Amino acid sequence: MSQSPSADSFAIRLGRLDACCISDAGDRIGLKPAVTGIASQSARRRIAGRVATVTLAAGNAPSGSQRHLCTAAIERAEAGDIIVVEQRTGIDAAGWGGILSTAAQIRGLAGVIVEGPARDIDEAADLGFPVYSRSATCRTARGRIHEAASGDPVTIGETTVHEGDYAVADSSGIMFIPAARVEELLATAEAIAAREAAMTTAVRAGDPVSQVMGARYEQMLDKSGDAA
Repeated sequence: MSQSPSADSFAIRLGRLDACCISDAGDRIGLKPAVTGIASQSARRRIAGRVATVTLAAGNAPSGSQRHLCTAAIERAEAGDIIVVEQRTGIDAAGWGGILSTAAQIRGLAGVIVEGPARDIDEAADLGFPVYSRSATCRTARGRIHEAASGDPVTIGETTVHEGDYAVADSSGIMFIPAARVEELLATAEAIAAREAAMTTAVRAGDPVSQVMGARYEQMLDKSGDAA
């Protein structure tokens, strides 16, 4: 998954903004809402980058398949990318583990997001590698789940995510941005961040918070135009 200079600059700009700001911008331009309930399990650090996708399914892999889940995505991804794994089988089995974290870190990947359980969380924490997952488990994938697809669209929360889309994740939640709309999203999010910074400065300067958090805040996401 080759990365263009513009894609790299989009990831850098997204990394300067928190998930709340990105979520607000997504609301304003009509994107799917942010995904909640997937928490940082290891390194408490914001991640932002392009997405490489993996879909997991119940049961053993088809006969003759020797590829371990998520390995193809790690080898396909570029430095700064995020692996996004759909493990919605309902089976308590890890969609990510410690050796995968090591391999992803060596490749320079930003982190992993798992819609489902992940394991070897302490190992990932020792590495400083960010693992975001719906839950943690010590149960292996072996004999329980397998990789059904790599590079296909996945469903995280209620959002369909395509390979090459963008993600921003932090302790508040996760926002996925379609690649075709990332530039529009960034322009909106950066404007919102600038306004929020000005409002924070006003509060620090002694302005009554009731005034600062009044019309300027409530109208910030007005889709009709620049109402703030």
